[in-house]
Amino acid sequence: MGSVVGGLYAMGYSGDSIASIARSANWDHLFSGNISLSNVSVEEKSEFKRYLAELDLREGKPKLNSALINDQNLREFLSILTYPAYQINDFDNLAIPYRAIATDIVNGREIIIDGGSLLVAMRASMSIPSIFKAMPYENTLLVDGGILNNFPADVAKDMGADIIIGSDVGGGMAPKENLDNIGTILFQTGMLASNLKNPENRELCDLLIDHIPNLTYSTGDFAKTNEIYEEGKIATIQNMDALAALADELKDYPKKSHELPEINPEFVLDTIIYKNISRENLDLVKARTNIEQYKKYTPKEFIKGMNRAMGTNLFNQITYAPIILDTKVGVEINGLEKSRHQVKGSLHYDAYRGVGVILNYTGRNVLGESSRLLLTLDIAEQPHLRTQYQKNFGNQKKWWWRSEIYAEQLRQKVYVGGNATDDMKSKYFLYDNELNKNFNSFKSYAGLGINYNYTEIKPTVDPDIVENILSLNNYFSNNMEIYGHYLRNTLNDVFFPTKGSFFNARLGRSVLNDVNVSFSDNSIASVKGNTNGYTKLSAEFEDRIIFKSKITGIIGASFGFIFEDQLQSNDVSFSEYGYAAKYFLGGIMIMPNKDSYLFPGLRQDELNVNQFIKLNLGIQFNPIKKVFITPHFNIASVGYDDFNEYIKDAFSPDGEWQEGLETSMLLSAGATFSYRSLLGPVNFDLSWVNDIEKLRLTFGVGFTINRSN
Repeated sequence: MGSVVGGLYAMGYSGDSIASIARSANWDHLFSGNISLSNVSVEEKSEFKRYLAELDLREGKPKLNSALINDQNLREFLSILTYPAYQINDFDNLAIPYRAIATDIVNGREIIIDGGSLLVAMRASMSIPSIFKAMPYENTLLVDGGILNNFPADVAKDMGADIIIGSDVGGGMAPKENLDNIGTILFQTGMLASNLKNPENRELCDLLIDHIPNLTYSTGDFAKTNEIYEEGKIATIQNMDALAALADELKDYPKKSHELPEINPEFVLDTIIYKNISRENLDLVKARTNIEQYKKYTPKEFIKGMNRAMGTNLFNQITYAPIILDTKVGVEINGLEKSRHQVKGSLHYDAYRGVGVILNYTGRNVLGESSRLLLTLDIAEQPHLRTQYQKNFGNQKKWWWRSEIYAEQLRQKVYVGGNATDDMKSKYFLYDNELNKNFNSFKSYAGLGINYNYTEIKPTVDPDIVENILSLNNYFSNNMEIYGHYLRNTLNDVFFPTKGSFFNARLGRSVLNDVNVSFSDNSIASVKGNTNGYTKLSAEFEDRIIFKSKITGIIGASFGFIFEDQLQSNDVSFSEYGYAAKYFLGGIMIMPNKDSYLFPGLRQDELNVNQFIKLNLGIQFNPIKKVFITPHFNIASVGYDDFNEYIKDAFSPDGEWQEGLETSMLLSAGATFSYRSLLGPVNFDLSWVNDIEKLRLTFGVGFTINRSN
C-alpha cells in the first residue's frame, strides 16, 4: 500500500485526506472483486454466482485462475482517486516527484516506474503474487515491488533526495521461532531478496520511523484500518521532536505548492482503443459500455460503462488507462475474457430433494456471435437436466432470443392434512422459447414466448401391490401456452440482497391442455381429453429496504389467478384435473418451475392451488460476517376453484387450506438462519403453520438448478 499512499500524497492529497479515505473505504467490497447483481445484464442474472467452482477450458484442459482476488472494484476506486492526475504522464510533474517500484516477474528485475498512468503504476506496485493478477506492462508482467525492494530508500537517494524520512512497516526477516507454518515460510522465501536489502536501505534514512515493534496486525487486516491508524501514531509521536526540529531547519527554504491539480470534472475522449476483446464479443461490449468519442463523461459515468461491460459476464477483468497525446485524450480498454468454453460445478442438499452434484458447460459464441450455450446436469437421486441457448442481436444488442429444454425426475410426496401420506414418481419436461427486449440492460426487459410442457405422475409402488391414497394409476398432462412477461430486477445480491427490488409479471393463454388419468379403483372412471381453456395472470414483487448497515427490511407480495373458460360438454374439468398447470406453494428455495412460489413452513411444492394472493414480511439481520437471521411472516389467501368463485371469499376465507376444498387462509411465522458458506447458502428455517398447528424445520445447503428469470 506504500505505492498507493505515496502516489496519492504526490498527487496533492493531504495526509488527513488520505487517512480519511483509508478509514471510510469499504475494503471488503474493494478486495472481494464481486460485481453486484444489480450491475449484471438482465439476461445473465439467472446464471450469476450459481456455482461453487468455475474453470476455463483452454485447448481442452482446465485452467485455474492466476490470482485469488479480482481487483475490478479496487481499480475503479483508484481510478476515481487518481482522475485529477490522468493527464500527467511524467511523475516529476506531480506536486511531489514520485516513483513506483515493481518487479518484472518475467525477467526477474526491479522496475522503477516514473511515468505513464499513475493508476497503472500504483496498481502494479501492489500486485502481491498469487493474490492479485500480475499487471501487463510494455512487453512484460509486473508484480509487487516489495519482492525485490520493499523499502526503496535507495531509489529516493538516486532521485536526488537530500533528506530521507523512512516509515518502515515491513518487518524484515522473521526469527526462527516464527517460521513454524507454511504461510510464514513461503512469505519469508518470497521476500528474501528484499529483506536482505532492507538493513542498508534503513541506513540511508536521515530520520527512520520504525513501526515494526508496534505492529499487531497483518497484511490482510484491512477491516482494522482504524486500529492500524492508531498504531501508526505511536512511532510517529515518538519521533515528533525530531520531525519538528527538521521542519524548523527547513522553514527558510522555498516550498512547492502541495495541492491536487485543477481539472475539469468532465472529459472528452478523442480515441477509444479496445484490446484483447474478441470479434464475436466486441459489438456487444461496445453496445453495453455505450462510451463514444467526442462526448463528455465524468469518471463515474465512464466507470458505469465499464461495469455494464463487466455485467455481460464475458470477462474476468476489464482494465483501462488514459492515452495522452498533446491535447488529445484517449483511453485504452483492455479485456481479460473468460474462455469460450467453461466448466462449472456445485453441490446441494436438502431434506426433500436429497444430495446432488451439478455440472455445467457454458459455451460462449459457439453457435453464433453474442451467444451463450448452457448444458447443465444435476446428478442426483432426483436428477435434473437443462439446456439453454441464448443470443443477443440488434444494433444495441437489446433484443435477445432464448430457447430452453428442462427435464426432471422427482419423488413427489402427497400431503393430506399436512402429513406426507404417499410418494409419487413425477417426470416433467419443458420446452420454452421467448423473444425479449431490454428496456435497461441492468434492470428490465419484456418479451413474448411459447412453451410446451409434459407431466407424468405415477405411484412409486405398483397399486396392485400397495394401494395409494389417491387410488391413482397414472396421470399424464400435455400443455402448451403462449405468454407475455415483464421483469425488473435491481437487487444487489443473489441470495442475501440488502437493497433493490424485484418484479415479475406474466400473462399466459393455454392453447393445449390435454390430460389422461386412470385409477386403480375400478369404481372411478378414467379421464381423457382436453380441459376447458384458461388464461393465467401472475405477478410477484419484493423490495429490500436498508434500515441500518446490518438490518434490511423485506416486503413482498404475489398473486396467481386462473380464469377458466366455460366448461363445454366434451371438456375435462380443469379445476379437477389440471394439476400440472396450476400454481405450487411451498419451500424456501426457488425452483425452476415458473409457477412455483416460496412459502416457508410448507414443504417444497406442497400446496397445489388455482388462485392465491400472498404477502410476506421479514427483517434480515446480519450480526456477523456471512451470518444472516431473518424472522418472517407469510400470509396467503388460496383457492381451488375458478376465479369468480374464489374472489367472493378471497378476503374472508373460512376453509382449511390442507383440505383443498374451500377458499382458505394460509399463515406461517418463523425465522431462517443462514450462512454464506463456500458450498453456497446454508439455510435452516423453523416455521409454524396454521391449521396443522405445527412447527416445521427445513434445511438446505448449496446451489440448485434455478429458474431462468
